[in-house]
Amino acid sequence: MSCWPAPSTRMLAIRPTPFDNGGRLRPVASVDSRPAPSRASQDRIMSKRLPTGMHECQHEFIRLIRENSRRHRLHEVFRDFCEMAALAISNSVDRHQYEAREARYMQIIKRYERDEISRFPAMLSVMTEGLAATPHDFLGAVFMALELFDNWKGQFFTPIELSRLVTRLNCGPLDAWRKVQEEGGFFSMHEPAVGAGSMVIAFADMLMEEGINYQQVMHVEAWDVDETAALMAYIQFSLLHIPAVIVQGNTLTLKQWGKWYTPAHILGGWSRRLAARQRAETVDNPVVLLPAPENDVLAPCLATVAEPVLCLIPPREQLALF
Repeated sequence: MSCWPAPSTRMLAIRPTPFDNGGRLRPVASVDSRPAPSRASQDRIMSKRLPTGMHECQHEFIRLIRENSRRHRLHEVFRDFCEMAALAISNSVDRHQYEAREARYMQIIKRYERDEISRFPAMLSVMTEGLAATPHDFLGAVFMALELFDNWKGQFFTPIELSRLVTRLNCGPLDAWRKVQEEGGFFSMHEPAVGAGSMVIAFADMLMEEGINYQQVMHVEAWDVDETAALMAYIQFSLLHIPAVIVQGNTLTLKQWGKWYTPAHILGGWSRRLAARQRAETVDNPVVLLPAPENDVLAPCLATVAEPVLCLIPPREQLALF
């Protein structure tokens, strides 16, 4: 076992700093025996088919993931990074699922050599730097830049600029969100097809720009049928400390294959807060079934709720993006 890293939390503990004293990115050390390419050659590789508007950390992330793709397919390395990073984050806070996820982490990491293993925490490090500089859909942009959608299901992730526009157009009066914060309450945001989380990240960033702390007043439940997409969202929500539950499942059939709780959800006691609100709503709005008429065989199927009321959900309860 000495050839492999110890528990998956090691991926979080190893955080090599990718910047030199001048604030510029420096290459991460590698034990590859082959001669290193020249700086000019590296620059040409880095700029090949990449959008010019990408963050410098995203370029470094792509360089690292390409170096790990010499023996593996590019989309497999990207998928493995997402899964191992998600497993490492989950195992730092979610003890109920620790054993199974730790075993899965070790199963994945054994496919890689020492120098390849060292690049995975370096990827997580530069990703953290990029999100700290500007909250955005880091992984979604990388996914599109690497054209990984050609290998999978024709997925296209919404650019963060479009997500910011849609958020501003649909957020409603900001005073309602400020009132939630002043009253010490919170609201729930539901995302049925989260992808990498661009829409949620854009909304959280907008709240911060308006002086509203999303870490205290917003809780997210996000679904996606694709495992890698759900894990991309989980990693980014975790690093941005967004309280969320990410479900890998089908929102049409409600079938679930996995559930991921962000550190902000667990450390913030959000399970208790959500349960308390549900109990309060049940007391305030009890469901009363009308008595069934005699000799009505369809009555059990047609039982209705007393005094039905149709109304829009107020902002403090749920966010409607569209």
